[in-house]
Amino acid sequence: MTELSPIARKYILHWGELGTRWGINRTMAQIHALLYLSEKPLNAEEICETLELARSNVSTSVKELQNWGIVRTVHIMGDRRDHFESMKDVFEMFRVILSERKRREIDPTLVLLRESVAEMDKTKGGADAVTRERLQSMLEFFEMGNHWIGQMQKVPTPALLKAVKMGERLFKLIGLG
Repeated sequence: MTELSPIARKYILHWGELGTRWGINRTMAQIHALLYLSEKPLNAEEICETLELARSNVSTSVKELQNWGIVRTVHIMGDRRDHFESMKDVFEMFRVILSERKRREIDPTLVLLRESVAEMDKTKGGADAVTRERLQSMLEFFEMGNHWIGQMQKVPTPALLKAVKMGERLFKLIGLG
């Protein structure tokens, strides 16, 4: 069992709560938090004991974290069990999460919006004009966000940090600060 400090416990509990707000299973988020904080890869039994979780719950959650691409299996010499570790680079981790959320949420929404607008373009109707206008606005918003995500995925972390730090000066330059 991994001994957790009060601060680590607090963070793990908070990350679990935050996960539920993002539509992610609380247990999955807590396991991710534990693996992120852990100095060494942990096996499933250590995760179960530390977080007081059922083995089946841990197995399911770890598989899902692996599907998200933020946890990987690690093998340790002399130990036949699988061990797991989280990505440690916060920027890279959030890029992976953003990419996965885009794939799961934004991409299907874009398909629906594109199809809906195209279908409405075929049938010109008065009552549907408002619906078409609003769906077109939503499509433009999602297209812009999709483009921005694509750009952010390509920017190296040091350049992204510079851009974020410049943000306030940029807003002042264009008269918004």
